[in-house]
Amino acid sequence: MTNSLTEPPVVRKFVLEFTKMSGAGNDFIVIDNRFYRFSAEELSTMAQRFCARRTGVGADGLLALQVADRDDVAYRMAYYNADGSLGTMCGNGARCLALFAHLAGLNADPLAFSSDAGDYRASVLDGETVRLFVPSPRSFRPSFPIESDVDLASDRCHYLWTGTEHLVVFVDDVSTTDVEGTGPVLRRDPALGENGANVNFVEVMDEGGDGAPARLRVRTFEKGVEAETLACGTGSIASSMVSALTGRSSARRFEVSMPGGVLAVGFEGAASETQELYLEGPATIVYRGSLEL
Repeated sequence: MTNSLTEPPVVRKFVLEFTKMSGAGNDFIVIDNRFYRFSAEELSTMAQRFCARRTGVGADGLLALQVADRDDVAYRMAYYNADGSLGTMCGNGARCLALFAHLAGLNADPLAFSSDAGDYRASVLDGETVRLFVPSPRSFRPSFPIESDVDLASDRCHYLWTGTEHLVVFVDDVSTTDVEGTGPVLRRDPALGENGANVNFVEVMDEGGDGAPARLRVRTFEKGVEAETLACGTGSIASSMVSALTGRSSARRFEVSMPGGVLAVGFEGAASETQELYLEGPATIVYRGSLEL
C-alpha cells in the first residue's frame, strides 16, 4: 500500500519567459502579456522585483505587449518604472516594444499602438533601428519658476510634456554637471506638483539650421528609476523641442548624444505646431531568459 502522507506533492513554480532589450542604453524587461494576461498590479510588482540591479534581472523598467484595445491599433503598450510606478510613456521603451512586436509577427508598417500617453506609430527601419512617431508636445512652460534652492538662471529651466513630464535645464558643460546631486532635487521640485518630472541637463553643441542638424549633449535623471539613466527617449524629444521653442536652434532635426548612444529627433513644420515628430535610434535584443514567479 502506498503511503500518501510520506511525500508531499511537487508544486512547480510558474515560469515566465522574457526578453531583455536595450534602446541606446535604456534597458528593459519585455514580456508578451497577450499570453500571460498579468494584471496591472501584478506587472507593477514584477517590475519592482525583477528590475532591481543587484537582486533581479536589472532594468530601467518593464514593458508589456498587451492585447489591442481597439480595432485600429495592433497592440497596447504598458510600461512600469523600476520602482513599480506606472510610466505613461517611455520613448526608448516604445521603440524596443515595437521591434519586439514586429518579431512576434505584428508586421504592419507603421505599427499603430495605444498607451497611457495616447496613440503612437512605429516603423522598424532595419534590424536594429526603429523610428517612433509621437504626438505633439504640450504644456510648454518657458523659464519655469523652480522653488528649490538650486543656483540656476531663470531662463535656463523649461517644462514640457512629451508623453511624460520633463524639466529641461540648459548648462554650459554637461560633462561636469552634478546630475546625481542636482537631479533628485529638481525632480521633486514643489513647483512640479505631485508627479514631479524627469530632469534633462542639455548642452547645445551646434545649433544647426539651414538643413543641417543641431547637436545636443544630454544627461537625464529619471523619475521612477531615481537615478541617471544612459538614455531617455522622451527626454531627447523634450530637449530638442525646447531648444527649438526657445530659439536656441532653428533646426528640424537633432542629433542627441547621451551616455548610452545617439538618438535622432526630427519634425516637419514649425516647432510650435509640429507635424510628423519622431524619435529614431537603435533597439536591440540583449538576451532571452526565464524567471520563476
